[in-house]
Amino acid sequence: MNNLLAAMAMAAASLTATAVSAQTARPTVVLVHGAFADASSWNGVIRILEKDGYPVVAAANPLRGVASDGKSVGDIVSSLGKPVVLVGHSYGGSVITEAARGKPNVKALVYVSAFAPDAGETAAGLSGKFPGSTLGPAIAPPVKLSSGDNDLYILQDKFHRQFAADVPAADAALMAATQRPITETALNEKSGAPTWTGIPSWFVYGDKDLNIPPKALAFMAERAKSRKTEVVAGASHVVMVSHPEVVARLIERAAEAK
Repeated sequence: MNNLLAAMAMAAASLTATAVSAQTARPTVVLVHGAFADASSWNGVIRILEKDGYPVVAAANPLRGVASDGKSVGDIVSSLGKPVVLVGHSYGGSVITEAARGKPNVKALVYVSAFAPDAGETAAGLSGKFPGSTLGPAIAPPVKLSSGDNDLYILQDKFHRQFAADVPAADAALMAATQRPITETALNEKSGAPTWTGIPSWFVYGDKDLNIPPKALAFMAERAKSRKTEVVAGASHVVMVSHPEVVARLIERAAEAK
């Protein structure tokens, strides 16, 4: 009996060690929010990823400029020192494209209703490449900065329809009040050489996106040779808020890909 109990204990310990090893071997998911949002926009996705055993970091995107924001997120990636899946929403897609440059530990890029710019392209230019964006009239009068730049916000009374139409009104109101501004310079800053040419990419977006036209998102996904593109029927620009399960599963798919 003692021998049987000892064998059972050893088997249980082995299974536990295997499970812990599998969890620690999983890449860290670094989530990068976009303009007019903050890191809390990933809360629903984070809950799912962490439940499934993925380490997660939701970076605070400065929203000041493509190159400087990319360096900020890139420093986080370098500090982790292990495999990373970089995930960007909206303007955050431009940032992860920059942040991945020269970072051999980035194994995948996931674009969530996000820009995937080529060299010399801008967020503003890509959003206007195809018809469908109604963001311009929804922008509040700019906040003039002492640096000479302008900070841009979405008018709070237009935020729900423009940015988060498929999110409950009360939640959208909170998002509108806590939105973080982006500089005008950041939206018009040219991107460097794209990293999606050498790093596998995945895309997910809603077909009712009013910030970045779905045709523009489809164009960028096809150009980047997306491994898998999910188009969520009826979803707004914040597909990660309204459909966190879909987004989390695509991130996990990217994390598990060989």
